[in-house]
Amino acid sequence: MELFFSPMACSLASRSVLYEVGAEARFTQVDGKAKRTLDGRDYWQINPMGQVPALRTNDGWVLTENPAVLQYLAEAWPEAGLLPADAQARARVRQWLGFIGTELHKAVFVPLLDPKASADVKAYSMDKAALRLGTLEAHLQRHEHLEGSYGIADIYLAVVLNWAPYAGVDLEAWPAVKAYHRRINQREAVARALREEFALYQEEQRLRAA
Repeated sequence: MELFFSPMACSLASRSVLYEVGAEARFTQVDGKAKRTLDGRDYWQINPMGQVPALRTNDGWVLTENPAVLQYLAEAWPEAGLLPADAQARARVRQWLGFIGTELHKAVFVPLLDPKASADVKAYSMDKAALRLGTLEAHLQRHEHLEGSYGIADIYLAVVLNWAPYAGVDLEAWPAVKAYHRRINQREAVARALREEFALYQEEQRLRAA
């Protein structure tokens, strides 16, 4: 199994899940600007969208799109309990994955982190943050996790919340969200993945500045 990733991107969630389930995997870093792997491959040939993550399975086929990769891994290792067996609870996990991916990842954080986005676009995205984070705040005031016990939606959300300080989003306004984020990042597998990728991110930035 091979995970194509860029440091501190949403592919960090897939790395965290792989560590949680104890799976053997090769991690291949992708230069998000050049769209090449660090071992010289043209990443466009692996994922026509040029985005991470992409997962090459042990059967040799490639799966893309973060929610799909996370669900595939959780279903491949059901004993880890990262996706509920109950159909209704599983549907709610998918609902949360959709919320995180569309309402937070794409609608809020991608524009705020894009250096090419205009001031108007950034202001528009920042305006969207309050409703979405407020919805999370109300839920996390009453629940320890997004759905039932700890799972893939929590892992994905923690990765997206990592971007808040870089996007100018102050989580102090949503204390339950902030406490939740801290708690998830303290899990052994998540902390390991975060520590490793942050070091790779720092090195990547150093090389680009050189």
